[in-house]
Amino acid sequence: MKILLSGGHSSLAQVLRPVLEAFAEVLTAGRSDCDIELDLAWPAERFELPPGLDAVIHLGAHFGGQDFDSIMAAEEVNVLGSLKLANACARAEIGHLVLASSIFAGLDEKSPFFNSYTLSKRHAEELTQLYCRNVGLPLAILRPAQFYGEGDSFRRHQPILYALLDRAQRGDDIILYGSNDAQRNFIHVEDVAEVFARVVQRRIEGRYDCAALSNVRFSEIAAAAVAAFGSASTVRFDAAQPDIADNGFVGDESLYQLIDYFPRISLAQGLAREAARRRTL
Repeated sequence: MKILLSGGHSSLAQVLRPVLEAFAEVLTAGRSDCDIELDLAWPAERFELPPGLDAVIHLGAHFGGQDFDSIMAAEEVNVLGSLKLANACARAEIGHLVLASSIFAGLDEKSPFFNSYTLSKRHAEELTQLYCRNVGLPLAILRPAQFYGEGDSFRRHQPILYALLDRAQRGDDIILYGSNDAQRNFIHVEDVAEVFARVVQRRIEGRYDCAALSNVRFSEIAAAAVAAFGSASTVRFDAAQPDIADNGFVGDESLYQLIDYFPRISLAQGLAREAARRRTL
């Protein structure tokens, strides 16, 4: 089996690649530090995929922003880039496309977490799904929740999680804003990688969430961080500050049943692993 990872320099790709290499030849594509140069902003005619591919896993993304240029870039990269890659897959007669979306793509516009990134991911899902249906290209859309792992490459997208770890590592007190013990859904990147690998192995089609089956509250995250370092940090709420909004998701087992795999790394285990890594530095 031969698989191309688009967005091959991403943090998820770094973990996913060795999992795929257990059963397939893997090539990476991206703007830099990859086997093949590929820029999602290129015109469609420049998208040329290597011969002999069985599947493409598309991980590349732009994370948007609030200004005009950032919104435009998110749409051009996430939506049109995905469409152009799907077109290249169809031209090359590749048998399976796996599109990495985000669980945030399902957020309502009233959510405080709704932004140009989530909207562009939704547009990418809908447009790629429409195109693949028209040309008969088998498509799987996976919506990971917030994923984390060992190393600072995950800090950019999960700053609060790693800030809590930092405070626990220093032994500083952890002060949570407001009185709402907000919910989040975190899944370890190694579980996400295993899910993607099994989806491509079994040629799964359809759209699925890829999230932890239970949410965690900020107090639980803080307590797990303190336990991971065995620190003397205390955890308290500052009710004088604005409340932090919930952003949890209902666990969906449908994909996990199809691939015979359920997430195995709890948040406490994942944070303990990051603490162990830091102790070696």
